[in-house]
Amino acid sequence: MKIYMVGGAVRDTLLGRPVKERDFVVVGATPQDMLARGFHQVGRDFPVFLHPDTKEEYALARGERRRVELDRDPGTFTQPDVTLEQDLERRDLTVNAIAMDADGEVIDPYGGRLDLDNKLLRHVSGAFSDDPVRILRVARFAARYGEMGFRVARETMALMARMVKRGDADALVPERVWQELARALVEPRPCRFFEVLRGCGAWSRLFPEIPDDGRAITALEQVVPLSWSSEIRFAAIMGSLNPVTTGEVGHPGDGASAIRDVESLCTRLRAPRRYHELALLVVKYCQRVPEAASAEAILALFEATDAMRRPDRFRQFLLSCRAICGDHSISRQTAFGRDSLLTAALERVNRMDLLSLVTGIQDPDRIKDIIQQRRIEVIHQEATRITGEDMEAENGGGGS
Repeated sequence: MKIYMVGGAVRDTLLGRPVKERDFVVVGATPQDMLARGFHQVGRDFPVFLHPDTKEEYALARGERRRVELDRDPGTFTQPDVTLEQDLERRDLTVNAIAMDADGEVIDPYGGRLDLDNKLLRHVSGAFSDDPVRILRVARFAARYGEMGFRVARETMALMARMVKRGDADALVPERVWQELARALVEPRPCRFFEVLRGCGAWSRLFPEIPDDGRAITALEQVVPLSWSSEIRFAAIMGSLNPVTTGEVGHPGDGASAIRDVESLCTRLRAPRRYHELALLVVKYCQRVPEAASAEAILALFEATDAMRRPDRFRQFLLSCRAICGDHSISRQTAFGRDSLLTAALERVNRMDLLSLVTGIQDPDRIKDIIQQRRIEVIHQEATRITGEDMEAENGGGGS
């Protein structure tokens, strides 16, 4: 029995990046051998075992069955005589097909180290085309390592394009498409995910609701410096379908069409509810943010977005909206360019003592009117305070 560290842990070690988790492959062993050593089996078809102390994953070496070898779909198999090279050959990219033994010696039969040096994401073998999920994985790795200058090898991009053309991408399970998208959104260069999918023709197949007209990429580029949240980044992309129009800046948006597209994509890919809700909020109400220059308009925005009950989501909403068209396109006299006004006003409204305000009043309509009016007054006070501070800062601190 021989044990090797494999995959991302080796790749990131060689790149000098932090290793988040380690995976191991075991050569020359059977499931019974692993169980006898105290490992806990968690896989059935292709056994994976957890180390009794570290709980790290140890998989038996697997070989790859090819289409030409079988009358049925290709797959993998485990046998004690499967070699390390056979196991590494079935992996997606050469940079993920490197192993390291317990002494730190690197085993690299497919040129992964050279590809790391050349910053190339290149497939190991033709077996790559047996799994269309690998198209998404390559795009996600491009998003992760794009800031380091990594690019997809020309021959790998051509292979992915052939896979898309023959319909492989159409067979992807919706939940897996969403999983890879959500993971790509929190990478340092998420735009590269979409650019790679565009390059092989998969964008329009996987995300037909998101037009490849530059707006989604622009919104994503603008939201990346604002937040690492995948929810906020996704909402910015979907909000770009119905962008804010401010004079000559922006594009005319069709709100109803954008709402249908958000509903379609989120339903089809089974997106979690929090993503779905935030994206809809941005599409429906982002247009109203630059118009919220009065206390009445700000309160109406709070009510429409349920901001008083869900202030954290409202802050996510504001960040997504800011990314859609950016501060430069909005007048300083509106609340959008300085969303601190909106968040500060919301905090003041939520700190109001409503009980003491309406104690002794029996008429429900009057209670509602009193609360409404007091909220408007509080928002106006906060807006006046922030505006005054801004003017003082612009005048060099005021005073004489």
